[in-house]
Amino acid sequence: MEDQPIVLDATGVDIQGESARIRRRGPITPVVLPGGVPVWSVTDTALLRALLTDSRVSKDPRQHWTTFSNGQIAEDWPLRSWVAVDNMFTAYGPAHRRLRKLVSPAFTHRRSMAMRARIEAITADLLDQLAALPPGTVVDLRERFAYPVPIRVISEMIGVPDELIAPMRSCVDRFFDTSRTPEQAVAGYLEMYGLVGELVSYRRGRPGDDITSLLTVTYDEDGSRLTEKELVDTLMLIITAGHETTVNLLDHAIFALLTQPRQRADVLAGRSSWADVVEETLRHQAPIAHLLLRYATEDLDLGGVRIPKGEAILASYAAAGRDPEVHGPTADDFDVHRGTKDQHLAFGYGTHHCLGAPLARLEGQIALPALFARFPELRLAVEPAEMAPLGSFISNGHARLPVYLVG
Repeated sequence: MEDQPIVLDATGVDIQGESARIRRRGPITPVVLPGGVPVWSVTDTALLRALLTDSRVSKDPRQHWTTFSNGQIAEDWPLRSWVAVDNMFTAYGPAHRRLRKLVSPAFTHRRSMAMRARIEAITADLLDQLAALPPGTVVDLRERFAYPVPIRVISEMIGVPDELIAPMRSCVDRFFDTSRTPEQAVAGYLEMYGLVGELVSYRRGRPGDDITSLLTVTYDEDGSRLTEKELVDTLMLIITAGHETTVNLLDHAIFALLTQPRQRADVLAGRSSWADVVEETLRHQAPIAHLLLRYATEDLDLGGVRIPKGEAILASYAAAGRDPEVHGPTADDFDVHRGTKDQHLAFGYGTHHCLGAPLARLEGQIALPALFARFPELRLAVEPAEMAPLGSFISNGHARLPVYLVG
């Protein structure tokens, strides 16, 4: 029924179609998360920007989400680990400023740009491996390229030992799988927490020029530092956010160019840049479709809608990326020449803007041209309609990206 809130599909089978249906209900409208949890979805770009910079909007559920603080969110709610962690993702006000100040030195422009040579080397190594495969082999480019580029980059930056990379990756995949049972969600969180604890112990005994080593010895001017739980939760945030966005960015950019021959021709001929491809992909297919959660610290009036104090708000980035008020009647089309392509919110906005955004853009601008230069006649191995999405309403990507590698 039209007057009933849309219940988000936990499997993410049709993220863009569902986002369009939510947007048609209005720029701010009630929706229901898996587990029957009601929240407000914001799909309008201007209102979302305003909300993301409003000091009356918190990310701390313990202080400002009435349903959570009253104990009405079950311990086994599958999405609980998204809101109950203790890091800058769920901090508010002075607590957020303190945590971000402690973490920011790990993501300076210099440190990110210093990874250029390593990104180029990692990309070249992966392309060499692909080129060595027998002709006619169907290759899953998500598994063999889009995933390993960012996971190897962030693992090196964080200082993850080789033996922990595979189990951490498995945990991250399950973390973003919002179709999991409550038992699977809890087990996955506990496993990831243990693995990051192992990483911290490893780096304490073998410190190096990596983010984990840096965070274990970083103090602010008042002499405070990350607590052990803040440290582990912060590293969990960096590991998950540090590659999932880029995996989906590469995945969707490759798919878009393989299904849009004119766009591909313009990019390869230099009539549009790879930076254009990256920004339009971020707009057209926001790598994180919906981001949990924010909370009204007092009654809010936004866009003619009152959000009562203590209620939860969902930032619906996939819908905002296709906002016709910003991108016009062709907002659903992928167009590298679009003048508004950089007016997206894929990396958030305001005080919680993603610290790793420059690194993600750099990876895209290195890996994508290298792939198409090595395999200029690259083509899909299935019909576009056969592409299956990830099992997530949060992470927006394909389960597989099967291609024929043609040089």
